[in-house]
Amino acid sequence: MKNINTSIVISGALGKMGKMLTKEAVKQKNIKLIYALIKEKHTRTHASYNKEKYSDKTIFFTTFKKLKKNKHALPFDTIIDFSKPNVTLKIIEYCIKNKKKIIIGTTGFTSMQMKTIKKASKIIPILYSPNFSIGINMMHTIIQYISKILGKNTDIEIIESHHRNKIDAPSGTALQLGKIISKSMNWKFSESAIFSRYGNVGKRKKNKIGFSVIREGNTIGKHTVLFANKYEKISVKHTATHRSIFAKGAIQAARWIHNKKKGLYSMNNVIKSILIS
Repeated sequence: MKNINTSIVISGALGKMGKMLTKEAVKQKNIKLIYALIKEKHTRTHASYNKEKYSDKTIFFTTFKKLKKNKHALPFDTIIDFSKPNVTLKIIEYCIKNKKKIIIGTTGFTSMQMKTIKKASKIIPILYSPNFSIGINMMHTIIQYISKILGKNTDIEIIESHHRNKIDAPSGTALQLGKIISKSMNWKFSESAIFSRYGNVGKRKKNKIGFSVIREGNTIGKHTVLFANKYEKISVKHTATHRSIFAKGAIQAARWIHNKKKGLYSMNNVIKSILIS
């Protein structure tokens, strides 16, 4: 998979993840960054930035609007998108029209928006993941295993912490962890999840997953899953100490999806291919 040559476009290039993706992409020998999509108000300032920072690479900062109108746009394979749900859906429309693949790291989608993504995956290859960290995706397997053995006899809590500017809560990763546990236990997630506790809520009920959200400082991401009963407690924890882990994972996903046909994929598919190879 490392030797696959692929060309990409990064959406949301001036966001925290976008900047990290751009830096990571130019380091990779087999990755060619064709366009970095930015907002219209940033186009003038980044004309010079483009030449100063990436003189050894051919990178064009442009807007999504201009990319759509450009009939002579340079060819590329995949768009990596870390933006906002409404922007992501517009990019998906573009990908369908132009037969492009898309890697989605955006979070905060509604159930209807997720249905739109699933529908689009019947036409083009889509890899969606709330978290591109290899460690978090390994955590999925661990909690799935624990849930099947201890889930019925333990109280389950998911605690997540992120920086003060994160706009969605709980995080997409926390929700995904909860859904994995619910699926393992044959529970309906919408009925088992508890997102709020206030006042006299009474004794804890069985078959429930509690969520706690912390927003503070510049925390990149912390996720803890607790399984507790009267006799013991198991805590599975993952802490992201550098944002580059998400960028590296997304680049790896772009390589993986290069030769894939239509379908909705996840980072678990990427990890499985690593294990096989």
